[in-house]
Amino acid sequence: MSTPATSALPAEATTSASLKLGDDGLTRCGWVGGDPEYQRYHDEEWGRPLRDERLLFEKLCLEGFQAGLSWITILRRRPAFRAAFYDFDVNRVAVMDDVDVALLLADASIIRHRGKIEATIRNARVTRDLGESLTELIWSFAPEARGPRLRELGEVPATTMQSMALSRELRTRGYTFVGPTTMYALMQSAGLVDDHLSGCHRSNDA
Repeated sequence: MSTPATSALPAEATTSASLKLGDDGLTRCGWVGGDPEYQRYHDEEWGRPLRDERLLFEKLCLEGFQAGLSWITILRRRPAFRAAFYDFDVNRVAVMDDVDVALLLADASIIRHRGKIEATIRNARVTRDLGESLTELIWSFAPEARGPRLRELGEVPATTMQSMALSRELRTRGYTFVGPTTMYALMQSAGLVDDHLSGCHRSNDA
């Protein structure tokens, strides 16, 4: 998840304290607001290793849709995205055509951005014809564990050498909407990196 070019964290992070105590008594990374879905996402998904091929393709696509928007906007619409793109089944999305694009551009339940819709279809076709596992390709760019956890939101990078390398490789393969900041957000979301801050209740996970 990402928004501003200066951070791979959500837009909310730009005005948040580094840690936030929730009404449930749990301390979380400061970009998490009071929205229950955001808290669930932080607790159950963000930073946990994800290797499921379909779900990883979904995250790749949704990170592209998120560019320029807040991540909570995407989370709230994720069920609609799943319905619109056949639960992100690569083979079904890959055969979508101009008629499907036109229908999706009229669908107010998703983000109606032609470039992002067409990129999702294109990326499905690239994934279908990749000749290897998308999961293995993405995870081949996972960095070594950072070591001591970061303590401040401002310390979280927008990009890394690995996210820039992953972006270049995916672009070479034909993927679009896979810039370095977006790819670092994917790395965070899919658990290639664990950017839960020191003091967050998730930072105690083994």
